[in-house]
Amino acid sequence: MNEQTPNPGRSLWRIPALWFVVGGPAAVVVAGIATAVIAVRGGDVPLPTGAKAQATTLSPAHQARNHAATARP
Repeated sequence: MNEQTPNPGRSLWRIPALWFVVGGPAAVVVAGIATAVIAVRGGDVPLPTGAKAQATTLSPAHQARNHAATARP
């Protein structure tokens, strides 16, 4: 029996510390891929700019936003 390996017949997946070493980065990779999929599939449509933007149905919302953002006199 070799002195450097304490359990020569033990499988790597049975070592609890290995799950922490491999499981943490694996979970981060899975979460990153899930976040990227959500970002690509659920992206917002850009708002139009210029004169065309004034005639859209969003102009009341823009006016309310601008009113709320300005300081009171």
